[in-house]
Order: sequence, then C-alpha cells, then structure tokens
Amino acid sequence: MVVGDISQERDLVILGGGPGGYSAAIRAAQLGLSVSLIEQGKLGGVCLNRGCIPSKVFTYAAKKQSETGHMKELGLFVGETSFNLNKLLSYKSKVTEQLRSGVETLCKANKVEIIKGKAGLIGEDRIGVENGHQFDIYTFKQAIIATGSSSVLPEGCPKNNKRMLLSHEIFDLQELPEHLIVYGHDYISLEVASSFHALGAQVTILLEGTDDFLFDSSITKELNRLLKKKKIKIYKEAKILSVEETEAGIDVRFRTQGKEEDVSGTHLFAAGNRKPNVEDLGLQRFGIEQNEDGFIKIDRNMRTTVPSIYAIGDVTEGPLLAVKAIKQGKAAVESIAGGNPEVDLGFLPTIVHSIPSIASVGLTEQQAQNLGIDLRVNQFALGSNGYAMITGNKDGFIKVVTDASNDFILGIHMIGEGAVELSSTFVQLLEMAAKEEDAKFPAFAHPSMNEALLESVEGLIGQAIHTVPKGKRQKESSLSFIR
Repeated sequence: MVVGDISQERDLVILGGGPGGYSAAIRAAQLGLSVSLIEQGKLGGVCLNRGCIPSKVFTYAAKKQSETGHMKELGLFVGETSFNLNKLLSYKSKVTEQLRSGVETLCKANKVEIIKGKAGLIGEDRIGVENGHQFDIYTFKQAIIATGSSSVLPEGCPKNNKRMLLSHEIFDLQELPEHLIVYGHDYISLEVASSFHALGAQVTILLEGTDDFLFDSSITKELNRLLKKKKIKIYKEAKILSVEETEAGIDVRFRTQGKEEDVSGTHLFAAGNRKPNVEDLGLQRFGIEQNEDGFIKIDRNMRTTVPSIYAIGDVTEGPLLAVKAIKQGKAAVESIAGGNPEVDLGFLPTIVHSIPSIASVGLTEQQAQNLGIDLRVNQFALGSNGYAMITGNKDGFIKVVTDASNDFILGIHMIGEGAVELSSTFVQLLEMAAKEEDAKFPAFAHPSMNEALLESVEGLIGQAIHTVPKGKRQKESSLSFIR
C-alpha cells in the first residue's frame, strides 16, 4: 500500500454517495461550498443500484401485468401475455445505469469532487481513503457521514444459502420463483409478495413477530381481504425456527400463534434487520456517540457529538428511508453554510408500492383514540369514484381522521390506485395544520382519483355527493356516476 505523505485539505467531505450523500454534495455546491464526495462503490448507493429503484422496476412491471385483464375489457388485445424475467432484468439495468449516469453528470456539473475508495476517520479533522494500493489522507473543516445501512439475516436463517434472499438480492434473481416464502411485515415484504405474485409466483407470507400488518385497522382489514382474494396465504406472529435446503427448494419450520408449522417453497425472502455501515469508520476512538444498536446520535442540525462531524440517513436513529436521508443531507449542509434549517419527520409518509398501493400519513384512528381525542372519521370507497371506474381500479378507499373539537386533520390513510402520488398532498395538509375546510375549498380535477380525497373529507359531516346516506340501503354493490 502506498501512503500519501502529505495530507490534502478539503472544506467539506461527505462519506457515501447514496441519495443522502450526493444530494448533500450538490446542495453544498449550490451554496458555494467546496465539497468532496467519497464513495467506495457506485454513485447512488444501494438505493439506486440494488434497492429502491430496482424494486420499483419490479413493482411497476407487476402492476402492468395485473392490468392485462382490464386491457381486454377496453378492447385492446395484444395476444397471449407472457413474462420474460431476463428482459425485465435488462430493463432494470438500463434504468439504474441511466440514473447513475445522471447523478455523475450532476456532480460534475456542480464541480463536486468524486473520490473513489473506502474511508475511515483517523482524527476529528482527518480522514483516510484506501483505494487499492493507494492510501490518501485528507484534512477537513467539516465531514458528513452518509454511509447507509446493510441488511442482515434474521435469527434462524442460515447464511450462504442461494435460495435465501435479502432485499438487495431478490431483484437480481435469475429465475422466477415457483413458490416464494416472504418473511417480514414491512413495506418491502409487501412489495415483494405483491409483485412476485402478479408476475406468476405462488406466495406465502410469514408475518414476522406481529399478529397483523402495522397500518390503520381499516387499511389492514382491506389488505387482508385483498391478499385472501389473491390466494396469498398468511401466517401471523411467525418466527422461523429452521431453514433447510432441499433438491426441490427450501423447507421452513416456524412457530405461528403458539404452534409449529412447516412450509416448503423454492425460495425464501427475508426482510431481515438493518445495521448501520459504521464498523470501519473508527467512531468510538473519537467519541462519536451511538445508541445500543450502533446508530449515530445527532442533534437537530445533524451534528454528532464531535462538532466538526455530521451524520445523515440510515446511519442515524429513526426510520431507514431514502426520503429521510435526502432531507437530512440538504439540511446538514445548509446548517454548515450558516443557515438554520429544520428537519421534522413527524409526517413522514408510509408508502407501499403494492397492488394496490398504500399510503399512510399522521395518526391512525387507534392512535388518536388512545390520546383521548374526540374524533370524526370517514372512509370514501374508490368504487364510487368516476376515474376509478374508468381505469378498473375500484379496490380500496381513502380514510380521513380529524379532531371533532377543532376540525384539524390528524391523519389520512389510503389503499388503492394513486395512493403514492396522493401521499404528498396528505403530507402537505398535515404539515400546514389544515382543517377540514382547507381540504374541501380547492377545486379538484375531474375526473380524477384526487376527488376521492375531497369526498372523504366531505363525508365527515355526511356531505359526500357520491356516497349513499347511512341508514339507506345501497341498491347496487358499487356506485358509478357519469358526471
């Protein structure tokens, strides 16, 4: 190894080129800061290359596959449909390569210096970067740790099993599973189960460590109904006891609701646990405080217990989501540049790109009840929405929870087509401390899924136009209106 004998000076260095890291670097350049971005692998991190983007390629393909029946209703016949996994993998590679190239171009255009290599702290103002046989030392005024996190297998799951897959591996699979066993209860577990089922796999869900999905009870009830309709078997309160590889695939023994069961499949996906990628950074030598799970503790400006070092994204406490990393990354450099940014993750949306999709923001009905709030609650079924009828996406609803004493909106929850896109509107309403009238006042595009939000709010006081009044018998199983 060749060691640089002279340390090189840098104003701001960022460790990690994932969505948080490169967003922070570009924002720093926009604010006039000289910035160097250190990345061991590919720009974009796990999110762009093996996580968020590849997974959404699969969920998008699955959604299109699920729409083929409705296409025939519209008179669009393209022959017998079939699924080619190799073509999808090629498309996934093309998308990730184009997006990664775009990030590289943006960094270059903003004069962000890219340093390839593995970084580690060697002082409160110094960092060492190893790249092959080369080892360089940099001094810095400020540094931001944005090295992300990694998936680890849950207890009871063996390592080095090619049929045992984590989130960064399942979307590189070279064959479509005949029977995929999904072990988890988070959003990625639902996305994997939903998309691989739509693409032709048999799916069984082992709901890890919980007796149901962790959404508002109405969403959970509808989700269970739709999964049952798709013949996706669910075992609740599941804990894997053993996994054995066989000639045909994989055998899983697990405990569910007090009894032991066995299920055989061709592949096993585990959501797993995540650990921060900080082991090789040397944090403890310099007094950077971590919690018991290894996540870095930060203040409101993303500063660690060492004033010159900041941390963002998955290495910090809280939800492990790209949107958090991006928000924190921008705020950290704004603080370094002398600003006073604010990061409030109170209304961070829960998003699932399942079929249909799910979005949840704010308090659930149960959480609000536990706080002793006098509530108004209403659900508007998408089957009564004109555009849902046109597109054939009639499953699901929007549910609104408000405070009856002052009309403030406390939570909005949706399962159905358009949930992901509408989630930004949900967040804005809660961030602005909107009241029921604020959601009803604007003009909503017609016809559109957006109107379902309007009618859900109007229905809080019995004024939704396309809902049969309570107490009156609904003559049709679903309402359809030409307006």
